[in-house]
Amino acid sequence: MFRRLSIVASMLLFSMCASQAQTPSPDAMTAARSLVTTMKLSDQYKALLPAILLTLKPALVQDRPEIERDYDAMMPTIEDAFKPYYTSMVDDIATVYAGNFTVGEMREIEAFYRQPVGQKLLEKSPALTQQSNQVGQDAIRKAAEDLRTRLTEALRQKGHKL
Repeated sequence: MFRRLSIVASMLLFSMCASQAQTPSPDAMTAARSLVTTMKLSDQYKALLPAILLTLKPALVQDRPEIERDYDAMMPTIEDAFKPYYTSMVDDIATVYAGNFTVGEMREIEAFYRQPVGQKLLEKSPALTQQSNQVGQDAIRKAAEDLRTRLTEALRQKGHKL
């Protein structure tokens, strides 16, 4: 979940830079917001709040039950306080899409995501991302081990003691 939060934060920072460079047309923003909704990105952003609160809780509560009770009681208020950030994130991501795709392209992308295969891709994306990341990490680890062995041997052949 921390990884997802990092990705969203990076995208938010990128979107701020992108929005300063060029303001998309109202038609582009309408198409982008529709695409973001179809892609269920808003659901992903809503799902971030529990992870944020879970991360903050230990530092604030400090294993003190009286603070934990008050912290838990404040959750509805906290959820309301998150809404402007959530709305801003959705608008900023829509701006990113509007800045990178034409209105026609966004409509085509949205049409794909409305199809059963597009919905399946959206549903499977988190697992696919996690599995793909694991494959990449495993490959990098194996390559690093092999390179270390080869470089160590090459340096030893040059007379270095390792």
